[in-house]
Amino acid sequence: MLRSTLFPPMLFFHFPVLRNARILLPVHSFPNPPPRPPTVCKFSSSADIPPPTSAYVHLPFCRKRCHYCDFPIIALGSSSSPSPSHENDPRIANYIHLLLREIEATKPASHNQPPLETVFFGGGTPSLVPPTLVASVLDALRSKFGMWAAPEISIEMDPGTFDRGRLEELLELGVNRVSLGVQAFQEELLRACGRAHGLKEVGEAIEIVTGCNGLENWSMDLISSLPHQTPEMWEDSLSQAVDARPTHVSVYDLQVEQGTKFGQLYTPGEFPLPTETQSANFYKMASETLTTAGYSHYEISSYCKSGYECKHNLTYWQNRSFYGFGLGSASYINGVRFSRPRRLKEYIDWVQKLQDGMVDHDATRVGSKDMAMDVVMLSLRTARGLDLSSFGRSFGDCLALSLCKAFRPFVESGHVVAIDGDRKSLSFHDFEQQLNDDYEMGNKVAFMRLSDPDGFLLSNELISIAFGVISP
Repeated sequence: MLRSTLFPPMLFFHFPVLRNARILLPVHSFPNPPPRPPTVCKFSSSADIPPPTSAYVHLPFCRKRCHYCDFPIIALGSSSSPSPSHENDPRIANYIHLLLREIEATKPASHNQPPLETVFFGGGTPSLVPPTLVASVLDALRSKFGMWAAPEISIEMDPGTFDRGRLEELLELGVNRVSLGVQAFQEELLRACGRAHGLKEVGEAIEIVTGCNGLENWSMDLISSLPHQTPEMWEDSLSQAVDARPTHVSVYDLQVEQGTKFGQLYTPGEFPLPTETQSANFYKMASETLTTAGYSHYEISSYCKSGYECKHNLTYWQNRSFYGFGLGSASYINGVRFSRPRRLKEYIDWVQKLQDGMVDHDATRVGSKDMAMDVVMLSLRTARGLDLSSFGRSFGDCLALSLCKAFRPFVESGHVVAIDGDRKSLSFHDFEQQLNDDYEMGNKVAFMRLSDPDGFLLSNELISIAFGVISP
């Protein structure tokens, strides 16, 4: 469970605690970065924000806290495993009751609320929650917001927390996508991370997931840049991931957070953690190995087989609105981003205030400049990149052109790729020809994306430059 801290925390605190949304890439310096362009654009926004069709649900229960985790969780004890006794565990049952109260007290974003198309159960370790209680949450969401005929319903599961029977029960409820938190294929690394599972449980979990009829869509999580992790270990983890044949792989670079055990033990960039260069090489290894194996690198930390992108996470990358429910989660509704308390007592009070009509979200309404920065930041995480024509319509062609000019040296260096309307890469010469006073967005340069992997590795600096253009 790694938070993305690629960008300023004042923006990223808004996003829900989803494992597929978390990554930290090394900061790479580009020689002689360009000055900010002198053009000052009059800022405008006509961005339309449709109502949400996605819901994130935080189920915070874990057997124990991993050494790198700073997310809001409730530790049940390392000996916890799926069993009938969990049906009556007051910690789980009381939390689910609280969650149902929140869902019931939440007003739909519009009178013409479209049905939910994706639901993502994240955590924590949601597979510790009995399927009967998961069913109650799905029923509440369906009753309150409606559900599409064929929604994507994802759930995070950790090895050692489920058996075949539990997975089959979840599938019967409509769950059709599993995110398996493997993290590493070396026993010593799993122990060093404080993971509650070992290699035996990893093998058993993969066997259950791959052998379960009706489950085609499953993802595997891996973490790089762990303490004492070697290139050979990382290569082995990637190889075993490919051999397991998941339809999706998420690769995260370790972020050492203050307040965690790793935060007490280690300093980023110092042994036994890898150097910045070593972390970059891990990232390049993942990109090469997984793309060679037929996975599309569709987002900075995400790889998939054709047609198996995580539809729920695309909601975030495309800056669409979403509901969030549960401890520490976030929502983006009608141009307003807001987060729930991370501590259980405060969350209980928050839900009561929500039921009493005393929660005011308008204080965190996203302004036009922040919205433009969100669009750039999230779009550049993806292989599709930033849609310049759409960006120009929403925030002004002058601003879109200024972004192109700011990225000019990086197009020349190959870290940024200019793409035409047919999704064909433009040469630097053709790109330069478009940078004139009569340029109209979408004429030829339709998209800007970061190259894989070198551009993605430079994303911190490139997005900072874009922020400087939007809010000089």
